Amino acid sequence: MRRLTRAPNTAIAQIWVDLLCEGGYPATVQRQFLSGVAGSLPPDQCLPEIWLLHDEHETAAQTLLSELARVPQRRWVCHACGEEIEGGFEQCWGCGALMAPSD
Repeated sequence: MRRLTRAPNTAIAQIWVDLLCEGGYPATVQRQFLSGVAGSLPPDQCLPEIWLLHDEHETAAQTLLSELARVPQRRWVCHACGEEIEGGFEQCWGCGALMAPSD
């Protein structure tokens, strides 16, 4: 096992682990319950950590996390309901319609 990175919070850590596992890089969240002792321990030592099960996946897993950090942010208007969508979303949160390919 190898520590890949620290996450800013448990929710983000779990999302990253889920995406890594989906990409074929088995990973786990460790230290997810240490936030309760922040103050008794240095806060930066209480952040959740992402650990890979296989050391040989480190480079590919780092690349995947780097790509996730560069998700394009855009603004588009849903053609079905007219809702304005911002961020990296490709589906309307108002009606569930997918972003048109030309957006």
